[in-house]
Amino acid sequence: MAAGCVLGNFTTIWHFFTNPLPQSEGIRGLCGDFKANTKQWQSPIFCGLCQGLRKLRMLGACRARLLSGSANVVEFAMTQPERRAHENLPDHAFKALYDIVTRLRGPGGCPWDREQDSFSLRGNLIEETYECIEAIDEKDPAHTKEELGDIFLVATMIAYFHEEDGLFTVADALQTVCEKLVRRHPHVFGEAKARDASEVLDNWAKIKVEQEGRSPKDSAMDEVSAALPPLDRAWKLQKKAAKAGFDWPSAEGASAKITEELGEALEAAKSGAREKIEEELGDLLFAVVNLCRHFKVEPSVALRKTNSKFAKRFRHVEKRMRETGQEMRPGNLSAMDRFWDEAKGGLS
Repeated sequence: MAAGCVLGNFTTIWHFFTNPLPQSEGIRGLCGDFKANTKQWQSPIFCGLCQGLRKLRMLGACRARLLSGSANVVEFAMTQPERRAHENLPDHAFKALYDIVTRLRGPGGCPWDREQDSFSLRGNLIEETYECIEAIDEKDPAHTKEELGDIFLVATMIAYFHEEDGLFTVADALQTVCEKLVRRHPHVFGEAKARDASEVLDNWAKIKVEQEGRSPKDSAMDEVSAALPPLDRAWKLQKKAAKAGFDWPSAEGASAKITEELGEALEAAKSGAREKIEEELGDLLFAVVNLCRHFKVEPSVALRKTNSKFAKRFRHVEKRMRETGQEMRPGNLSAMDRFWDEAKGGLS
């Protein structure tokens, strides 16, 4: 319950505390000596220990009192609710995660964790991200919390691998993104103005070139990462083209393009030429993505929801086929269709 701080021969301690003061007065600071007859004082505090002693910071209704009548030892105690509140602070929680990662990677740590490197965890980073997206789509806060934690873990481990190699530290990575956020939001942290989100994006593009030293792209297409999943990359490529004025004036044009591409795909299928079929189906998918963009729907999000819906309905078909003693095979398609319609009517 208690954490003791040895002050040695020094009894001076600065304590800053909030009282019911007017906002204009802010925080009041007092400086004084603790005497042997001091019993205790109580308030939210920031305690600085003089003579280079480690700064102690405790938030909450902390209590401090002298132990055994000595002016050299002060006890800081927190109740259980106060301790939980302190441990739930982001800086405390992240420090705990960092310490666990260093322990897992250190001597006597976990053999599996010690074998990993940045390349071996690339797939984990992608997998955890998609699992988090799934949890968000399910509107499940508990699941989302768990999956976000997994992302923090993998990202911290990858950063720590670089720290071990002396390339950069975990703190460097966090500091870099903090500096970037401040630099790219001059309308928040500076004097610049931004009337809407579009103007914010325009400012970011200028900042990347003028302040961050990035070379201007030869093409708007170069601004879209080639590492993105194909569906997401198609959507972003089309957004860049549309911003430059290369776009259908309405969704009707994008819809007509789908009909056109479908016809060409069916025509290619008659030839049996695999490469041609693949090309035309790619064009068809690209046209469908374009229609999604006109309706302001992210295609990957829409498809992910449809995947989940299909899986849920198919599980219902499997369950009903087992209950009726029928096998899942082409000869029983009519029964499966009936249960599929049943799933459509009863499942969202």
